[in-house]
Amino acid sequence: MPEAVFETNLPGLLYRGKVRDTYDLGDDRLLMVASDRISAFDVVMNEPIPGKGVILTQMSSFWFDIIGDVMPNHLIATASDEEAMANVERTGALVDLSPELARRSMVIKKAERLDIECVVRNYIAGSAWAEYEKSGTMNGHPLPEGMQAAQRFPEPVFTPSTKAESGHDMPMTPQEAKDLVGVEMHSLLEQKSLEIFQVAHDYAGERGMILVDTKFEFGLVDGELTVIDEVLTPDSSRYWDVNDWATGNFPPAFDKQYLREWLLGTDWNQEPPPPTLPDEIVSQTQARYLESYRRLSGKSLVL
Repeated sequence: MPEAVFETNLPGLLYRGKVRDTYDLGDDRLLMVASDRISAFDVVMNEPIPGKGVILTQMSSFWFDIIGDVMPNHLIATASDEEAMANVERTGALVDLSPELARRSMVIKKAERLDIECVVRNYIAGSAWAEYEKSGTMNGHPLPEGMQAAQRFPEPVFTPSTKAESGHDMPMTPQEAKDLVGVEMHSLLEQKSLEIFQVAHDYAGERGMILVDTKFEFGLVDGELTVIDEVLTPDSSRYWDVNDWATGNFPPAFDKQYLREWLLGTDWNQEPPPPTLPDEIVSQTQARYLESYRRLSGKSLVL
């Protein structure tokens, strides 16, 4: 198993999130480094998943290319792509970037982030299923009685949530989302989120995978709405094998659900500090991330 990168310390640290460390490169450029940290229920685990940051970066780059015809994104170059980096000035953190960190890093455009998580769901699972079991609703909106676990919706549904700096993201009703970003922007975010989701869902389906749900983040780059952060990785998306799915039961997932399910089987209260992750949970989580990348991209990634 490769050596894990839990935290990076390069010049110009701007922000350290649950997974990514972001550095200011000047000239409206940032360096975003994906660590091997993993969070569940909005709490960062003490044990990293070795190589996870490499998978996230390479998978985001792959998907940014696939969805590029739908709308622009913030990626300038993955730091390990020498051809793409040929015209990128090596300043700040880039000067000290080792080959290993380059594999998990992206040079991106600085954006004015919109404080909303744009979630799209095509099947009822995760927090949506938990809310439905409790109250018969999803994002506060009533759903039909008698829905089953893993049931597919007639069409993908836009279910945004808050973008919390710390703690839990909270689902929002359509009106709450409109109040947050404005009616016109809400409409555009919904339209673009559903368009991107459909492209990715169809692409995954051709490779025997179901994109169950995902979340997008958007920002403004020179006033233009742009996809930012990561996209369609196992950190932000739920994937199932098409042959495993049937209404009524949740199939094995190629994302961090394996970790979540183990945590739910403990007596942890989902508040810091988290429990210690056994080696088996770490290795199996890594294997699921790697397999999702292989199936979707058609490439094997050596960590």
